[in-house]
Amino acid sequence: MNRIEEKMAHLKEKNEKAFITYMVAGLPDMEGTKALIKAQEEAGTDVIELGVPFSDPVADGPVIQQASYKSICQGTTLSKIFDMMGEVRKEGVEIPIIFMMYSNTIFRYGVEAFVKKCKETGVDGLIIPDLPYEEQEELQKALDKEEGAILIQLVSPVSKKRIPMILEHARGFVYCVSSMGVTGQAAAFHKEIIEYLKSVKEVAKIPVMMGFGIRTPQDIAPMKDIIDGAIVGSHFIKLLEKNNYDVSAAAEYCKSFKAGL
Repeated sequence: MNRIEEKMAHLKEKNEKAFITYMVAGLPDMEGTKALIKAQEEAGTDVIELGVPFSDPVADGPVIQQASYKSICQGTTLSKIFDMMGEVRKEGVEIPIIFMMYSNTIFRYGVEAFVKKCKETGVDGLIIPDLPYEEQEELQKALDKEEGAILIQLVSPVSKKRIPMILEHARGFVYCVSSMGVTGQAAAFHKEIIEYLKSVKEVAKIPVMMGFGIRTPQDIAPMKDIIDGAIVGSHFIKLLEKNNYDVSAAAEYCKSFKAGL
């Protein structure tokens, strides 16, 4: 098991829901990113999704798009993010960290070189919204060979009959997209969200997480008996921006949300 799987097993033992945040790497800068990671770990966040900024983040709404653009303009690159990851691991950070990124960045870097670098710097998982199941083989083989990071599978309300296939060998947790649009839609969940989540839960052998549009624990109250945790992205980005990336504000939000679960 890697850090993600260990964390999920630990939460199951304690009968706790997982709280997962998303933040964009390089904001407010690399040192600020490190500080926010450490603050969230101390506040009780279970897993961090670290967004690797990309010029055309097709799954993301305007909040994350703008944050990615700002990070790119400040000179953030994949190599710099790897360097930062290596530093936080050497400094004792153990929280599971997942790169949420787009496939072109990986293929441009080189699949095998990328996977090796993930293992070297302590990246625990990958979420790649634009890499469908049918096109994952090359990356999955490289990941299996290195036995480091794992690929987190995404499903959506239109996955339907594909869900058993997608989840057959899935690891870590299942990322359930809650709506038919992009990130940050303020709890505008799919009209058949309960039935959809139940159908995923019936098939999944691993924890089921819900993301897209979540702001507070109350947003997911109707689904609390189905899902195993929640992912907060755009709202967390807004909170960071509003508070000028203050680590105390980030920690307070994370503590409050985790307690609310």
